[in-house]
Amino acid sequence: MKHKPVSSSHHLGFTLLELLVVMVIIGLLAGYVGPKYFAQLGKSETKAAKAQVEALAKALDTYRLDMGHYPTTEQGLAALTSAPSGENKWHGPYLAKKVPNDPWGRAYQYKYPGEHGDYDVWTLGNDGQAGGLDADTDVGNW
Repeated sequence: MKHKPVSSSHHLGFTLLELLVVMVIIGLLAGYVGPKYFAQLGKSETKAAKAQVEALAKALDTYRLDMGHYPTTEQGLAALTSAPSGENKWHGPYLAKKVPNDPWGRAYQYKYPGEHGDYDVWTLGNDGQAGGLDADTDVGNW
């Protein structure tokens, strides 16, 4: 039995229905996997903020050992990288680089004396507002 050769006018390929089925499957997978992926991304930013707050707290404690006190609220975290005026005992910088922004691109907050301890260092999370859950939760040294 002889096979007929495929004529040049006969095209091989996918039908519109097959393409639509594949697109629906990809959409369903993206709808299932996407939210789980972005939830993990929010958790990693919160973990990074916690690590940065701990590093700032250690630098503030080292500053206190040299100076005998923590920087004032007005001096802020900038006192960790450059000597405040009138501070002769400063032996910094106490951070290898400039004070980082939080993982959401905002400056860390600092208050001395603190409401939760000797001092407070915190960020307001993803939403930039006090309180919140998950990625929007505040991260502080308390």
